Amino acid sequence: MPEIMTTSDAPAKGPSAVAGPRRIAGKVALARLRDLALVPAVIIIAIVGQVINPVFLKPDNLINIGQTMSEMALLVLAQTIVLVAGKMDLSLESTFGLAPGVAAWLTVAVGAGHGLGLIPGGWAVPITLAVGALIGIANAALIVRFGLHGFIVTLGMLIVLRGLLTGISGGQTFFNLPESMMYLGTAVWFGIPASIWICLALFAAGIVLLGYTSFGRSLYAIGGNVDAAKAAGIRTDRVLWTALVGASVLAALGGLMLSGRLASVAASQGNGAIFTVFAAAVIGGVSLNGGKGTMFGAFTGILLLFMIQNVLTLAGVPAQWIGALNGAIILIALVVSRITGGKAQE
Repeated sequence: MPEIMTTSDAPAKGPSAVAGPRRIAGKVALARLRDLALVPAVIIIAIVGQVINPVFLKPDNLINIGQTMSEMALLVLAQTIVLVAGKMDLSLESTFGLAPGVAAWLTVAVGAGHGLGLIPGGWAVPITLAVGALIGIANAALIVRFGLHGFIVTLGMLIVLRGLLTGISGGQTFFNLPESMMYLGTAVWFGIPASIWICLALFAAGIVLLGYTSFGRSLYAIGGNVDAAKAAGIRTDRVLWTALVGASVLAALGGLMLSGRLASVAASQGNGAIFTVFAAAVIGGVSLNGGKGTMFGAFTGILLLFMIQNVLTLAGVPAQWIGALNGAIILIALVVSRITGGKAQE
């Protein structure tokens, strides 16, 4: 006998039926609001900086902030991609130094800058990026292929890479770099340093990548729940390989830009940079648990940090206090995250 649908069996069309879409729309609106959360802070710091020293908002000082920030910003960009996928790469700071260091070691003439002079200077940029890619491949193989813990793997890689840079440089600084290594750090395009243009272009690409592509959606899915992502048909291993290798290449590029600006590669290049990177990511709303955060938020995080550092410098505050400030900002960001979001970025 056919089953008769009663009024009680009919699909609900009341408030509960639209609660789901409304909840999703609310989450989207909240995410967009959090994405802009640091913009008022940036404006306030700009006003405070101008009050402290009228030099702050002058074009030369703003360009100085942008140029010195651009190299570190690429590390933040790289780390954000990895964090969104639920992983963590501590070795980026050592890649930042070793990749251009290897290029300098192989291309700088013997006796003219502590190099070996084995390869023409025109190969310096490809060598730098290749070293970054190889480091990323090594990390991905250990983390994805062999299933080792990402934090421990990249911590060990950080130590190994730092030791390699010290070893090939003999603890000294490479100088007399080839022109190809110095171009990105010294060139000026349309009145603005090339490194600033490159930084902005890469962050714009990162915003598109995370927010408007299937690859970005896959990163968020993997960071949120890797098992669910696999069940949804996402090729998680391939996505993680791409994220880790791409992040290392970005770190190498950032190191190349810094080396070009300073016309040298120090044996300590990149040491301690990872703390600033995590500070920027955390205050920018990127979750250390994965699956949350935006590229725009990460950008405003690093911008805010460098603006604060510049204000402190103009105010005559000793540079030694800046490290303590970064740690304090992280703690404050965690508290604010707990208050506004109900759960801190653990």
